[in-house]
Order: sequence, then C-alpha cells, then structure tokens
Amino acid sequence: MKWLGRRESDNVEDRRTLSGGKVAVGGGIIGIIILLLNTFGGQNAQQLTPILEQLQGSQTTQTESGIPLSKEDEEMGKFVRVILADNEDVWSKIFTENGEVYKNPKLVLFRDGVQTACGGASSASGPFYCPEDQKVYIDLGFFDELKSKFGAKGGDFAIAYVLAHEIGHHVQTLLGTSTKMRQAQEGKSEADANKLSVALELQADFYAGVWTNRNQKTNNVLEVGDIEEALSAANAVGDDAIQSKMQGQVVPDSFTHGTSKQRMYWFKKGYETGDIKQGNTFSEIQ
Repeated sequence: MKWLGRRESDNVEDRRTLSGGKVAVGGGIIGIIILLLNTFGGQNAQQLTPILEQLQGSQTTQTESGIPLSKEDEEMGKFVRVILADNEDVWSKIFTENGEVYKNPKLVLFRDGVQTACGGASSASGPFYCPEDQKVYIDLGFFDELKSKFGAKGGDFAIAYVLAHEIGHHVQTLLGTSTKMRQAQEGKSEADANKLSVALELQADFYAGVWTNRNQKTNNVLEVGDIEEALSAANAVGDDAIQSKMQGQVVPDSFTHGTSKQRMYWFKKGYETGDIKQGNTFSEIQ
C-alpha cells in the first residue's frame, strides 16, 4: 500500500510504552480461548475479561514499562495513523452524502493489556472496538500471530483491513445498528443470537470493503497483492477455519463472526460496490 508521506491522523493514543500489569497475554489456555472467541470482535471481548481476571486473580493496571519504541514500532505507528486518516476522510464523506455527521473515533495502540471504558482487556482479546468510549484498541503484535498461527499472508494491507473492520463497528455504533442488534438478541436462543452477531461482524467486513473502494478512488493507494492480503486475513479468521484448526471440528451454531467464505464475500462486495446501502447482512443470514 502506498502510504509514505501522506496525512497522519492526530486521533491516536500510543500507549505502547505502558505495561498491562498482570493480565494474561499471549499463550495460556484462557488467552487462547479469548483470542478465538473475539478475533476482530466488536462487543464480546470485554464481556469475557472479568472471567479472565478472576481466573488470573489479578487486576489490570498500567505502568511505564521502560521499553522504548523501536524504529519498526515507530514506522508501524505512522502507518496506522495514515490508515486511520484515510478512514476519517472516507467515512466523513460517506456520512455527509447521506445527511449524517461522522464523529472520528480514537485509536489506542497498546502492548500486553489495556484499560478501556468497557473494562480491562489483554492482547489475547485481539483488536476490538469499545462503544462506550468510541475507541479502537490494537496490540500490533496481533498481526504476527495472524500470520504465524492462523496462516494469513500478512502484509500491510492485512493491517489496514483489520483496522477498517474495527472502524466499521464504530460506524455501526454511530448509525445505531449495534444497539438494534443487541435489542434483537434479547429473548433469542443462543444459536439465533449468534446469527445476529455474525451479521454485525460481516457488515463490518463489508464496510471495510466499502472504505477500500472509496479510498482507492480518491487516493490510488493500492498495490499489487493488497486485496489478496485482506482476503487472506478474512479467510484465516473465519469461525470455521479457526474451529477446524484449533479443535478439529466445526460447530456452526457457535459461530459469532462468520465463515471464511462469508467474510471474504462481504469484504469483496463492499470493495466492488463501494455502496454502503448494499450491506444489509442481517437480511442475508435469515
């Protein structure tokens, strides 16, 4: 992706020199479970965090870690600032076209663990969006695991896709979609409630595709292989792919994010159409 020398967003909180205290990170069965359940999660990561903290017998705290940022860390920070800026520009324009006002979210970069308005979370939660403070939280180390553990190709546009997906959850919050989804889940069976969760996640994938389309038309930033990197990431984190890899069987009723095929389909649909109005994933899953 062509990003060097382009505008960087000011809406970034870099907490990577802070430590997350005793919150479990990386390996360990609890961390793995949370990673599997909440990869690219919009709402569920924070709900499981109290369980994690109770089992660990600790509280989330943040203190100076004394670990300086490397040159690579600095470059990654600049890259995600550019991606966030591109999201700001695209979504502000889309909202204006539809008679709405877009409010920029914040992006928080952290290591190990972080405190949010939705509660404490560890790196094992994967990237997530907290609607309570309207911030996206990412430990950039996640992308190494996405490649090494889950078989994604990696690459800079895989990171752009993940961030755009989380911004998609912010869009859903601003439009009221997330609130309506949670209301619709009330009184539903677990399987039916999960279907609604899948629809929400697939719509965020669709929005990531819409952003890609509109950003390309405006800035001509895509390079050969970028879309393949995004699709590879989407394929790697499908519920069926993760369950098959980690537990050797697939349980469709437990899906919360969608299959690999679904995630790739909706990203591609958003990318090919660039039309936010064609992303009614809720009608598609019934």
